[in-house]
Amino acid sequence: MCGICGHITFNGQDVSTRCVEKMTDTMQQRGPDAQGLFVQGAAALGHRRLKIIDLSEAAQQPMVDNDLGLTIIFNGAIYNYGDLRQLLESKGYTFFSSGDTEVILKAYHAWGRACVQRFNGMFAFAIYERDSGRLFLARDRLGIKPLYYFERPGDFRFASSLPALIAGGDVTGDIDPVALHHYMTFHSVVPAPHTILKDIRKLPPGETMTIDSRGAVERETYWKLDFGPRPDEGHYGMAEWKALTLQTLRRAVQRRLTADVPVGVLLSGGVDSSLVVGLLAELGQPQLTTFSIGFDAVNGEEGNEFHYSDLIAEHFATTHHRIECNAADVLSSIETCLGAMSEPMVSHDCIGFYLLSQAVSQHVKVVQSGQGADEIFGGYHWYPPLMKSQDPLSDYARHFFDRSHSEYAAAVDNRFLERDYSTAFVQRHFDAAGSIAPVDKALGIDTAVMLVDDPVKRVDNMTMAWGLEARVPFLDHELVELAARIPAAFKVANGGKHVLKEAARDVVPAAVIDRPKGYFPVPALKYLQGDYLTFVKEILLSPRSTARSLFKPDYVAQVLTEPEKHITPLRGSKAWQMAVLTYWLAAQGL
Repeated sequence: MCGICGHITFNGQDVSTRCVEKMTDTMQQRGPDAQGLFVQGAAALGHRRLKIIDLSEAAQQPMVDNDLGLTIIFNGAIYNYGDLRQLLESKGYTFFSSGDTEVILKAYHAWGRACVQRFNGMFAFAIYERDSGRLFLARDRLGIKPLYYFERPGDFRFASSLPALIAGGDVTGDIDPVALHHYMTFHSVVPAPHTILKDIRKLPPGETMTIDSRGAVERETYWKLDFGPRPDEGHYGMAEWKALTLQTLRRAVQRRLTADVPVGVLLSGGVDSSLVVGLLAELGQPQLTTFSIGFDAVNGEEGNEFHYSDLIAEHFATTHHRIECNAADVLSSIETCLGAMSEPMVSHDCIGFYLLSQAVSQHVKVVQSGQGADEIFGGYHWYPPLMKSQDPLSDYARHFFDRSHSEYAAAVDNRFLERDYSTAFVQRHFDAAGSIAPVDKALGIDTAVMLVDDPVKRVDNMTMAWGLEARVPFLDHELVELAARIPAAFKVANGGKHVLKEAARDVVPAAVIDRPKGYFPVPALKYLQGDYLTFVKEILLSPRSTARSLFKPDYVAQVLTEPEKHITPLRGSKAWQMAVLTYWLAAQGL
């Protein structure tokens, strides 16, 4: 897990080493162990390193292979790099390091841009070809690792974080109206290639980009998720799907033990993270360390699930750390948490993961987490109503959208009122999915889009803020492909994630499986009161905010007067949502 960035120029323009140095410095927390800079011709590449696989200096980056004429910078982990290394050695390649970075480099030389199809893992990387001046960029199938870029006539820049590109200079800071509509409507999910800023884009998951020495760009999608059983699986029932689920998840969990440092687990107390703990215990993982976090209750809403996480920790005899946060802890960390966001994110879970990661980083450098199970196995409350929906677009929007388009029009300044981009986006996605069932359309957009730009981005940003690598076995692409083949009826039945829960019965206590569905609660950011409400008011009513004129004053006043009455269908505060965006822009100096 690291931070990468680069700058390439065209038409004889000078490359900016200073620009890359600024971007690299901005990502120090993503890679606190080392930094590196490579400059050659029209290219400059920067890297911040978090040492996880091959801790030696032989794996330092940027990694240069002079014989092949290739230089790589890489963020992520390739779990099957050992098998690929053996295959490449059989083809005559020799290695000077023992980690996964060099395997990517040799794989690219051997198979070209098709190399990405052979990787099992999470990755964003760039490879520069010395002789051709070509730059190759790639992002993993589920977008677990981020990759942003900024292009203009004469040059191209990229980085692991959006703030790094801002630090590199020349970004105008203009708001993208499409992204603003998504932020305010699609639960702050801004689908690739958009970001909240017009100037900056992000490479979509499962895509590669090649830029030649003249600046010509070629994009390719190398992975797409298909729904429905294979021909030989058409007769499968619950028993077969349950067995396949457990078998594939067990393999995914084992793969994510690939490291030269200890691996812990973020244990929420839900079935997903509990199942990860159980499978690691089953694998004989020595000295298994687990971590849970909880917050103060507000308005009678509990802020922790310690009862269940304690139960799992005791059952599997883990070395367990219970992290209890009070109001003062949350309030004092909000600003640094918001500053750690690569893009503004509304989920209250961000502060939870931020504080959890801070504590966990004192003990381990790598953790496994249960993110992704709800999206791929149908765990959310809006899936059952879609099973027989006659109007999937409206049914999905009613449960997921934070605002109607009419309320959006009442909320934002008129210069951002163009069209209902969020409804149009979901409609295009549903139409492109073809004749599959409405619930599978929803599962598809949630896996390919919402998951990437909400929970996955949240986990990456908040763990990386503390130099902690998070691995997500539920997003092993083989498991995701399997889940998409399982008929929806086996997934959404009995409150959701039915097939996963049945598989879990062979591993974890029934008390955790049959409990009411929980989430990662931070009630104080939902029911804004006291110091929290004061904090939000100071942001939204500040001279800088009013001068920017993102939001209409009447709407801001209405939401701030009774914030508890302005809660989204997904249980988020509309006032908090606007404050996060406003604060984030100011934190970036925009």
